[in-house]
Amino acid sequence: MNPGVIAAIAYGVLAIMGGIWGYVQAQSKISLIAGGGCGMLLLISALLQSQGQTWGLSASVVVTLILLVAFTMRLIKTRKFMPAGLMLILGIPALMMMISQLI
Repeated sequence: MNPGVIAAIAYGVLAIMGGIWGYVQAQSKISLIAGGGCGMLLLISALLQSQGQTWGLSASVVVTLILLVAFTMRLIKTRKFMPAGLMLILGIPALMMMISQLI
């Protein structure tokens, strides 16, 4: 399993857990839907990558970029580290690992 697949799985699981946590903490259905949806997309793209589908890696890069933009905007708006700051800190290395597999 290459590092891009591992990064997509790890960030996908983290996104799902974050969506669940957002729902439990604030009853935010948006967090649950967005976190669960993006997390599932990352897990599916990791599965596709591991099966030799090269476009799976591109899909995981796109989903991760979308999440990073969303969390950057959220951090600027709220100025609260949790959860946006944590997702940024963990998402940037995940994105770098994914991109390194594209090159």
